[in-house]
Amino acid sequence: MLNFVEELRWRGMLQDIMPGTEEQLMKEQTTAYVGIDPTADSLHIGHLCGIMMLRHLQRCGHKPIALIGGATGMIGDPSGKSAERNLLTEETLRHNQACIKAQLSKFLDFESDAPNAAELVNNYDWMKDFTFLDFAREIGKLITVNYMMAKDSVKKRFNGEYSQGMSFTEFTYQLLQGYDFVWLNEHKGCKLQMGGSDQWGNITTGIELMRKMNGNEAFALTCPLITKADGGKFGKTESGNIWLDKRYTSPYKFYQFWLNVSDQDAERYIKIFTSIEKEEIESLIAEHQQAPHLRLLQKRLAKEVTVMVHSEEDYNAAVEASNILFGNATADALHNLDEETFLQVFEGVPQFEISMSELENGIMPLELLAEKTQIFPSKGEARKMMMANGFSMNKEKLTDMQTPVTTSALLNNKYILFQKGKKNYYLVVAK
Repeated sequence: MLNFVEELRWRGMLQDIMPGTEEQLMKEQTTAYVGIDPTADSLHIGHLCGIMMLRHLQRCGHKPIALIGGATGMIGDPSGKSAERNLLTEETLRHNQACIKAQLSKFLDFESDAPNAAELVNNYDWMKDFTFLDFAREIGKLITVNYMMAKDSVKKRFNGEYSQGMSFTEFTYQLLQGYDFVWLNEHKGCKLQMGGSDQWGNITTGIELMRKMNGNEAFALTCPLITKADGGKFGKTESGNIWLDKRYTSPYKFYQFWLNVSDQDAERYIKIFTSIEKEEIESLIAEHQQAPHLRLLQKRLAKEVTVMVHSEEDYNAAVEASNILFGNATADALHNLDEETFLQVFEGVPQFEISMSELENGIMPLELLAEKTQIFPSKGEARKMMMANGFSMNKEKLTDMQTPVTTSALLNNKYILFQKGKKNYYLVVAK
């Protein structure tokens, strides 16, 4: 059995660990769980560290449980939040659970008959019939308010670090999460809870509850909250979260996110977000430091994560799309791009509109470039660049000034891409 704690340690994925946890994991196959909030029907890369902990756990011979917080998701975890969240219906939760399981299946083995096959559970299943009176009698009396108030997630809300107070509903969250641990321990033999370091208070409440309810031994470990080297929030971009579902973040954008991380972040992220072994990572880092401009680390990181989350095919398409903008891609590659990826690749490129009817009749190239659009300030300049072989239409050199441009030049029945020199792109949109 591989040493799971050592695996997390060298990868920079270990923050807090309860005494005895490493010994327990080395002694026998251990069942451990991570809770996942089902407030959306896709995970985002903020969830990836917890998922990778489960993945490494399973690779080290232990049994992972992914707990979908259907009940707790109806309330909302106050940890690190400045406001309460919207409550979800059961129908929405079930839909989200099915989508999340499909995503987790890319990381974990749920289907085999191995003794450490992963399981997915939903705490709504054991909480939905728990009456308030029963909960108050059986759980509420065991943990004091003083104990709950001492937790950082609660103190921050009460001490004015956030603008709002906390409702009783949210205050009970740590008891509900604590009871999850007790239930999983009794019904699944689960001895270890894992999560982000902001969950330490909730996790230790579960251990305290277990001690009082059945005296069973339980353990805990957390990973650090992932940040960027500049202190910014990991996984957030101007357009919001980086999602694992291609409906919300295309494979191209997903790939680009990892490709564009800083050198410092790439060294950390390749350990956290891939399963590449230590020796190979060390040699990759050494190779990268010899020639940082080649961005070997970023390219390998982007490949590993994109293939794991999406597929080899999606990764290849993302690389090809990137080459259109930055490399020597062919006209065929451009024609193969779907509209969404095409627009993402050329986001921020100057755009000009022309009427579809004019294009149907045909527009002479110089007129199109210098009069219908402002790609060139004059026909003379356009002519000069075309004669010097420095101008392209849809990735093919444009030198013929006598043949009109028609609708046959449209990409996705709507766009024409012009390129001046190596780096200057212009998009003409037919409407």
